[in-house]
Amino acid sequence: MADPLLVVSDVHLSFGGIRALQGVGFTVQPGEIFSIIGPNGAGKTSMLNVISGVYRPTRGQILFDGRDRTHLRAQAVARLGIARTFQNVALFKGMTVLDNILTGRHIHMRRGLFAGGFFWGPGVAEEIRHRAAVERVIDFLEINHIRKTPTGALPYGLQKRVELGRALAMEPKLLLLDEPMAGMNLEEKEDMARFILDVNDEWSTTTILIEHDMGVVMDISHRVRARSR
Repeated sequence: MADPLLVVSDVHLSFGGIRALQGVGFTVQPGEIFSIIGPNGAGKTSMLNVISGVYRPTRGQILFDGRDRTHLRAQAVARLGIARTFQNVALFKGMTVLDNILTGRHIHMRRGLFAGGFFWGPGVAEEIRHRAAVERVIDFLEINHIRKTPTGALPYGLQKRVELGRALAMEPKLLLLDEPMAGMNLEEKEDMARFILDVNDEWSTTTILIEHDMGVVMDISHRVRARSR
């Protein structure tokens, strides 16, 4: 068996007198869909925030791809190859679908402000590469027909799909999905489940999923970890 991509060991997280996480530990293997389930308030989102660097654990260790990233900030964690979506949609509502997904490429942009801002020389070549990567994501998620639509004008289910696209544009090794199907109707849930499976199958992206729909969880997960209050 391959070495785990992610190892969470004895993680604690406290906010003053509130203990959000106590002694949490698990491993995630490369290429698997690993789901975390539990009631509201069990610390599921807090765990994703710790993994992604939004929160720093009070105690414990997180290894990613063999490297200790326990105390890295969120931007450094993203550069290692960890991307996420949020429980509540966090898009730029006045920007188009294309431009929202393009923001996911920021960690791969290497040219300086001068080359990029004046759109010449190496800046042009880099822009072309990033736009090609975004177009692949748009085609993959079947949203070409809304690529120039402001995201704020889209139905909630499509906004969730665009947010997934922005995360995929980062080309992550590990994808963190925080209730990606919350607020969706049955058809939208089926579409999202299909895309999660396709990402795992076609792109071999390891995924950690938080989701309350147990039918979906049991259908698409390789392993499930329960969190209690």
